[in-house]
Amino acid sequence: MSNFVDLPADLPVPVDDGAARHLPGRRMPNLSLPSTDGAEAELSALGPGLTVLYVYPLSGRPGVDLPAGWDSIPGARGCTPEACGFRDHYGELQAAGADALFGLSSQSTDYQAEFAERIGLPFALLSDMRLELAQALDLPTFTAQQQRLYKRMTLVLRGSVIEHAFYPIFPPDKHAAEVLRWMRDRPAPEE
Repeated sequence: MSNFVDLPADLPVPVDDGAARHLPGRRMPNLSLPSTDGAEAELSALGPGLTVLYVYPLSGRPGVDLPAGWDSIPGARGCTPEACGFRDHYGELQAAGADALFGLSSQSTDYQAEFAERIGLPFALLSDMRLELAQALDLPTFTAQQQRLYKRMTLVLRGSVIEHAFYPIFPPDKHAAEVLRWMRDRPAPEE
């Protein structure tokens, strides 16, 4: 499969297994992750405003096979269309109050840097190769070909506190617009 942008019509829909219900109100851990912009991102100190952190299993790369049966795993397929959605809505998300936007997966920083450059992302991707954030916050994961990967979700942070968790996410190519609607419709925070 070399077309990572188009989604098959028969993708299985992920089920809400409750694996993210505990997240709103939780603080981000003191965890520093490498970023495609060459810096380290300290997750507990991303700034006082709103940060959108979308978490995804893995992005495909031309010439590299996806894990066997990838399209049959609910929620696995769609990382490139999801990232393109966040790219395309980046300015609108900023206008709606997002002070920062990051993508995060367990792929290496070099792998993600190639992906970010290839699809023209205006924001950084974070690498969590040891799934430390999953351990710290008990985030949902799955296994494909003996590789443990993040399940797709998005966390909206106010400062270092998780204000909202989107999970499960389907379809991934429409998710950035869903986050944008939520940001525009949410009540103003109490000062």
